[in-house]
Amino acid sequence: MAKNKITRVVKIQLRAGEAGPATVGKDLGPLGINLMDFCRRYNAATESQRGFVVPAEVTVYEDRSFDLVTKMPTTASLLRRAAGLDGGSPRPGHQTAAAITRDQLREVARVKLPDLNTTDLDQAEKIITGTARSMGLQVKE
Repeated sequence: MAKNKITRVVKIQLRAGEAGPATVGKDLGPLGINLMDFCRRYNAATESQRGFVVPAEVTVYEDRSFDLVTKMPTTASLLRRAAGLDGGSPRPGHQTAAAITRDQLREVARVKLPDLNTTDLDQAEKIITGTARSMGLQVKE
């Protein structure tokens, strides 16, 4: 049986394993999907990634059914975990929040490689370095 016509595709970023109707209601409520079913499926899919912000793509159909596709954790949440921080610098470029090593940066690049628009690990490192710099993180050699 074929799926109904796609009504909308919504991209949403939530903390892994912590989705609740109150956190997704304003984004998904107007679409008419079952919020508890969405939360149950999202939390089950992201349980192993707790502590990270995990983007998801929700495809909503005419009959109000939906498909859920989760992505890799965001680059910022991976860098925060590597640096041991809760957030970035309040003034990036002026204040350094923390420092991470080149090895930590390479590991983050390796994890994010499938989601980036490159297949070269060195280029992925440069992309991740830019994100780290914009968060106020210093990369040590």
